[in-house]
Amino acid sequence: MNRCSLGRRAVLATLAATAVAAPAWAQTTYPGQPVKLIVPYPAGGATDILGRTLAAKLQEAWGQTVLVENRAGASGTLGNNAVAKAAPDGYTVLVAITALIQQPSLMDKLPYDPLKDFAPVTMIARSPSMLAVPLSSPARTLKEFVELMKSQPGKHSFGSYGAGTSSHIQGALLNLQAGLDLVHVPFAGAAPLLTNLVGGQLSSAFIDSASARAQLANIRPLAVTGTARMPGLPDVPSFQELGYHSYDPYGWFGVFLPAATPPAVVQKLSDDVNRILRLPDVTARIEGLGLQVGGGRPEEFQQTVQRELALYAKIIREANIRLTP
Repeated sequence: MNRCSLGRRAVLATLAATAVAAPAWAQTTYPGQPVKLIVPYPAGGATDILGRTLAAKLQEAWGQTVLVENRAGASGTLGNNAVAKAAPDGYTVLVAITALIQQPSLMDKLPYDPLKDFAPVTMIARSPSMLAVPLSSPARTLKEFVELMKSQPGKHSFGSYGAGTSSHIQGALLNLQAGLDLVHVPFAGAAPLLTNLVGGQLSSAFIDSASARAQLANIRPLAVTGTARMPGLPDVPSFQELGYHSYDPYGWFGVFLPAATPPAVVQKLSDDVNRILRLPDVTARIEGLGLQVGGGRPEEFQQTVQRELALYAKIIREANIRLTP
């Protein structure tokens, strides 16, 4: 064999090795261009605040531009769909909330599948909810509340911050499990809901801890969702310890990528977000919103998404909750 043949073989071997190694090299240098972080809700809300906090820290860590785009509309589905249909390269990131896995059971058609079209990255933060009554209510405990509501069927209400929201689902679940007939009164957000609860126009309301914190002195929490009591309300029992079931899910804010994103990119983003969540100023910002700091591996968040999607589907089906166009 002559030297030219040997030289050609060496060149071909080098090219082959480079071709194999290139994708791995590209993944380890992610991100190599500006990243777009889509928030599917208007500016100013908790999702937007968390998204912008995360974007600023990622930009600082990466030395790469991270742009926040508020793609609001259709209860978050416009922004969710934009990420579901984006190139699976790690450069379009979604900050979503629990509604992502509730909507498939509430709406007849969605342009995406939460399980098939997204890759969960990590949970940013979580929020328990509470059942609260106005201070004028004679009910001091959940047991007393249930007894009072049963004594006057059809005459009492529970408020929510919107049809099909977590607070609506939780109220419908209480009707089912306690055998109540509370009339659902939906509001356009948490602020008017709280105003009417404080004023006594509602018998009760399910509201998330972040929204309720400013009015805790003016309402009476009877029970909280989640797997444990809230640190700020140590005297308020959880639904779980009072014998109710399916109240263990927290409301959450999470990071997602398009489903076919390379695992190495998903893991890189997860690792970086988890490091950011442990920064003292970020922890203080999240807790200052009345939320609990999240975190965790992609596979852990995936398990949460799968488990809670099935649970919400069961509750929504049994309570016959539907969103009409």
